[in-house]
Amino acid sequence: MRHLLDVLLTTDPVQRTRLVQAAMVGVALSVGGLGLLVLALVGAAPAQPVLLWLLLVPGGALLLFLTIRSGWSRRFEDPSLTMVQIVGGAIACALAYGLAGVARGGFFLVLMVVLMGAMLSATPWQMRWGSVFAAVALGLAMLWRGLQQPGWPWVEAVHFGLVATMLPAASVLTTRLAGMRQRSRRQQQDLEAALVRIRELATRDELTGLVNRRHMRELMEREHQRCIRSGRTFCLAVLDIDQFKPLNDTRGRSIGDAVLRSVAHEAMRRVRVSDAFSRWGGDRFVLLLSDARGPLAKGGVDRVRSGIASMQVAVPGGGLSITLSAGMAEHHAGETVEQTLDRAERALGEAKQQGRDRMVCAA
Repeated sequence: MRHLLDVLLTTDPVQRTRLVQAAMVGVALSVGGLGLLVLALVGAAPAQPVLLWLLLVPGGALLLFLTIRSGWSRRFEDPSLTMVQIVGGAIACALAYGLAGVARGGFFLVLMVVLMGAMLSATPWQMRWGSVFAAVALGLAMLWRGLQQPGWPWVEAVHFGLVATMLPAASVLTTRLAGMRQRSRRQQQDLEAALVRIRELATRDELTGLVNRRHMRELMEREHQRCIRSGRTFCLAVLDIDQFKPLNDTRGRSIGDAVLRSVAHEAMRRVRVSDAFSRWGGDRFVLLLSDARGPLAKGGVDRVRSGIASMQVAVPGGGLSITLSAGMAEHHAGETVEQTLDRAERALGEAKQQGRDRMVCAA
């Protein structure tokens, strides 16, 4: 049964809601049609108009369901075709009211089911004007029946009084529910956006947009486990902006932040998709070179360094040139990530001692 429902209604929750709405309308009209058929068989309703109603109305409801199920309705602004269902259902109920004779009051219930189905996706505007249209359609049907009766049409007057009372009340209720649903949808969208933002803050450095230190440790450990399984290796490089502290102290923190953002942007243009570049803290960065041995990794680090050296950071007073020092270490079998990182940091220290603006590879 569940598999059959998935085939009929799909597993997409949004599309499923649209199809449930269309199915509710179709089932309600089909049940009303069955009642009309019984009335026609016992002579209480005209046979030919009832047969025409049975041909057009349930067939139209099925066509509407298939239109939504096929996805063709998605080309419209309202993929649920809510107003089509409300207007079509109201017209069908008004026609049935004119055909059903003494049982015509039962089609009030059919119309209410149509409006209840519309609540699943209708906007307040659609519910308000849909209810008005339904009241007008039923009112015309009652007027027509009243004109066929001799004397004062008491039954139609009572029925119209009920419609004039129930439909506005139902409209107010469904409008409020539709408004609540829209607010709930907006709150859900805001919550999803907030969760995305929280995830970004948990894994990204706010200033540069790079992977932060915490997430980089997870990526390094993941790469370490992968290499244990595959027998391959990886490299880690620690990079440092040369003379960043004096620059930050003399030119101000805003200039320092601009430098950090520029370095991050330029570096990300030059690392491989499979690699990860993170801000480790202050002016220090760590580059994880996945599935790479020393010579290949050295070329990747040099590519980042040369890109940074060739750029000009736009700051007040003119462009600012930046260089990086780097230490790189290839992971050795049986070594922990921390040990590999320590060797890369020692290599960075040697690069700075040798005069900066260079890279040293750890033994």
